[in-house]
Amino acid sequence: MRRKVKRRKEVEKDSVHESVKVAKFINYVMKDGKKNTARKVVYATLDEIKTKEKTDKPAVLFETALDNVGPTMEVRSRRVGGANYQVPREVRQERRLLLSMRWIIDAAKAKKGSPMYKRLAEELILASKNEGEAIKKKENMHKMAESNKAFAHFAW
Repeated sequence: MRRKVKRRKEVEKDSVHESVKVAKFINYVMKDGKKNTARKVVYATLDEIKTKEKTDKPAVLFETALDNVGPTMEVRSRRVGGANYQVPREVRQERRLLLSMRWIIDAAKAKKGSPMYKRLAEELILASKNEGEAIKKKENMHKMAESNKAFAHFAW
């Protein structure tokens, strides 16, 4: 019998950039419930992008970066007859957005020596140009899915 579909709470648009994706990004950056701090970091990041890239719409570059980083395929572990197989699967749109945001934030956290907003801005700019650590992570995931294509018939 199938599980019930979980009702997810809709995230409201953020007040400055009128974007749901920016609001979700603020929630992913947030630590220990400190939303105001996360908001300051994300808005400072978008201001930094505005000055570095000399654009008046940093949210467009932000969304481009998210689209570039989001994977289309991933591998899921599946147990069949006593053996575990890495089965390639397509990624749902919500999960694709979650993974892209998570990878960008993790790549920015891995760099040390500058404020978080500068690291995030740098990673977002690189991701919009199809470069950087988050893009490498996506390419590795796609390589894994490609190499395990033989097990695609185990998809459920």
